[in-house]
This record gives sequence, structure tokens and C-alpha cells, in this order.
Amino acid sequence: MIASEPGARYNPPAMPQQHLRLFGILAAVFQLSSTASAHHSFSAQYDASKPVEMKGTVTKVEWTNPHARIYIDVRDDTGQVANWNFEMASPNILVRNGWKPNTVKSGDQITVSGYLARKAEHMAIASTVADASGKPLFASSPDITR
Repeated sequence: MIASEPGARYNPPAMPQQHLRLFGILAAVFQLSSTASAHHSFSAQYDASKPVEMKGTVTKVEWTNPHARIYIDVRDDTGQVANWNFEMASPNILVRNGWKPNTVKSGDQITVSGYLARKAEHMAIASTVADASGKPLFASSPDITR
């Protein structure tokens, strides 16, 4: 039967099984590689052996994915002020734990505990945040260093 005849169906040439298998493997590798590189591990960026606790004034809050961030001005023993960048959990996780975008605002006095970044200066990951009265607020996963 010719494809142009009424009622005839077009049957495209079959793709060899090896090509289908190769295509599937390449698709899986591409998907996994983009997922793996999209997120860093704690130990790659932060040092669990270097805990910190900072008290300061909030200068900026970034409510963005993949991680929210709080920036605070911290005065050291010599009176010098440095702006610290604290990475937090994702906004989605923060919301599930009672946070709102305005839970911490510019001008608030807070205390942040966490772990120093391995390479960046004045950067850490927040494990806990407390308001001026000492009331603890959530920051990151309880198993942050794992």
C-alpha cells in the first residue's frame, strides 16, 4: 500500500534501540548534573568547627530563593562596624516555620548564631536568630552541619 492511498498509514522508520538507550542516558545525565550543581553542601561553603554569634542591627533582608539572607551591622571590640551576610533557609521553609517577610526588618536588633564561611569574609550561615528580647526565631534546618 502507498502512503498517499486513502486509509493508508504512515509508518516512520523505527529508531534503532541503541539510539533510544543513548538518548535516555544522556537525558538522565543532563538532568542529574544540573540538579547536583544547583545546590552546595554545608561543608563545601561553611566550617562547622568555626561557630559564631553576632549581635547587631539589621541593614537588609533578602527574601529570595534559594536562600533568604539577613545582613547586620556588627561593631567589633575596636569600634569598627562590619556588615555581615547570614545565609538562612529558603523562604518556603521559613514560612512553614512561622516566618513572614517582615519577621525581621531593617533597624531591628538581633543576635545570630551560625558558622563562618570558608572563603568569604563577613559571611556565615545562620543556625538561630533571636530578637532583641532574646526570643529565638528559626533560621536553618536543625541538622545544618550534616
